[in-house]
Amino acid sequence: MKIIEGGVCAAKGYKANGIHCGIRANINKKDLALVVSDVMANAAAVYTRNLVKGAPIYVSEDHLKDGRAQAIIVNSGNANTCNADGIEIAKQMTEIAASATGLKSEDFAIASTGVIGQPLNIEPIKNGIDELAKGLSYSGGRYAAEAIMTTDTYAKEAAVEFELGGKTCTIGGMAKGSGMIHPDMATMLVFITTDAAVSSEMLQKAISNDVKKTFNMMSVDGDTSTNDTLVIMANGMAGNAEISAEGEDFDAFMQALNSVTVNLCKMVAGDGEGATKLLECLVSGAKTEEAAKKTAKSIICSSLVKAAMFGSDANWGRVLCAIGYADADVDVDKIDVSFKSKAGTVKVCENGTGIEFSEETAKEVLSEKEIDIVVELNDGSGAATAWGCDLTYDYVRINGDYRS
Repeated sequence: MKIIEGGVCAAKGYKANGIHCGIRANINKKDLALVVSDVMANAAAVYTRNLVKGAPIYVSEDHLKDGRAQAIIVNSGNANTCNADGIEIAKQMTEIAASATGLKSEDFAIASTGVIGQPLNIEPIKNGIDELAKGLSYSGGRYAAEAIMTTDTYAKEAAVEFELGGKTCTIGGMAKGSGMIHPDMATMLVFITTDAAVSSEMLQKAISNDVKKTFNMMSVDGDTSTNDTLVIMANGMAGNAEISAEGEDFDAFMQALNSVTVNLCKMVAGDGEGATKLLECLVSGAKTEEAAKKTAKSIICSSLVKAAMFGSDANWGRVLCAIGYADADVDVDKIDVSFKSKAGTVKVCENGTGIEFSEETAKEVLSEKEIDIVVELNDGSGAATAWGCDLTYDYVRINGDYRS
């Protein structure tokens, strides 16, 4: 497996584009994206567990019931959520896109992101769809990735090459997410494309299993979005024998998929609103994997831990506090904690008790842009990793000014 450049156009047979059509007031920010496969693809998706759901989710669920899709249309700047005509507008978006591309509306997945509760005007989309479709290209992935951004500071893309049955296959993806990131399925929006041949049933199994260890283990602010959507398409153009059951090929596909999703997770977590640091919490030695997951997620979600990391403060007591309320089966008298970065490693806690360490060294370790919080529970073989970011003054500023 090899990491390569690119996103949703890295795999064979995918075109994409992104433009500014007028949904957003800032003409310098793209707000409409389109991804199209040259051929019909198998598809699967996972969505938010928030009871308040964006209208596009209902339309995508309906369109993907047959496990097939050929295109994805996405807008930013407006979530199309809690609107009386939301589903009607979402359906119109797929119909407009279908007309411009010569496809069927039911072969489109759809997603929206942005302000909740604000009616989405269809006119800018109608006016911009021809330009969007005409600009589709095999090198347009970056434009699409830019068009799905909201408060993101950069476009998030990842891709890998791998072998299946002697055929070179590729998986690529793009994501957006900066705030409202505390998902129970995926980050706000993730779109993954592959030229590998994989049945829709195995695609669903792949992403449903993968998100448990990737996007479900990430948090920026503890808020689960109404519009969380992950869609994956597999068009089979790499020419491998279709994966229709578990086995070596499925394992290889899962490994490649996980490489893409972990990279996207890190990008989203590190680009949290106002964030200055990417935090990675590595828990090992738990009685069970579930206990490790609960522990890692509790630490990465702690506002006090996040604030301490912003201040480069080795306040390890906050880590133990977060472990204590994680509702995990943990022996608190066995816990070891260390902080690690490219500046070095400093151990701060052993057997649940503080130990002497250099505050100066700790400050240097925690002043880096990427910080590992390493927790050894010394009670089993369960392990898990979670991702997050520090909590800064800018998070409040960005969200206080979000609609204005």
